[in-house]
Amino acid sequence: MNSGARNLLLLSSSRLHGYGYLEHARAQLEDLFKAKNVKTVLFVPYALRDHDKYTATVRAALQPWGYAVEGLHTKPDPGRALREAQAIFVGGGNTFVLLKQLYELQLVELIRQLVLEQGLTYVGSSAGTNVATRSIHTTNDMPVMQPPTFEALALVPFNINPHYLDADLSSQHKGETRDERIEEFVSYHARPVLGLREGTSLRVQGDRATLLGERNAKLFKSDGSTVEYEPQSDFSFLLKE
Repeated sequence: MNSGARNLLLLSSSRLHGYGYLEHARAQLEDLFKAKNVKTVLFVPYALRDHDKYTATVRAALQPWGYAVEGLHTKPDPGRALREAQAIFVGGGNTFVLLKQLYELQLVELIRQLVLEQGLTYVGSSAGTNVATRSIHTTNDMPVMQPPTFEALALVPFNINPHYLDADLSSQHKGETRDERIEEFVSYHARPVLGLREGTSLRVQGDRATLLGERNAKLFKSDGSTVEYEPQSDFSFLLKE
């Protein structure tokens, strides 16, 4: 597939303390949509139960910025709606629920083809970012539903951990830290995982990937080591994994 057509924005989260819904990412979204002259966004609300309410939340955020929002769940032919879309936004919620629904509707291969071959603009947030990667193994969610596989859209060839949270060294909690859980995945799969802290995102343009936001990201490398990267760091090397 022609990965050079990619136009993605993979958000750690839609909400950030001190900002309204998606407000912290407004400039990033406007830059993304401007690249393909997007005026209407097709929202994929399957990660939450109330699809109408979820779509209304996204519409309330994007419409004042000049973008119309339509819900994929309202379309009688989801495949046709995706093929005709200017951009899709896959929202957060439960990653297992989201991926299961995408497989049940037979949309996984179609979305992959449209994004990688035809350059369909893709926005993912939280669960929507998880499903954009190779697999959902590194989600933070509980498996309240069972998709047929953990393999996801593979719009990028590595894994991401949205909402990445540093361990609180002053805490008396003795359960596993986020680092320990991610390191366990790496030990079994030898695959890199990018920890995206709240308020950060990954912008992917063709074969180039850049860290956006005001906080560092932590990369768990396939050899088990970790590296901190500052905002605006170039992660294009991950696209060659």
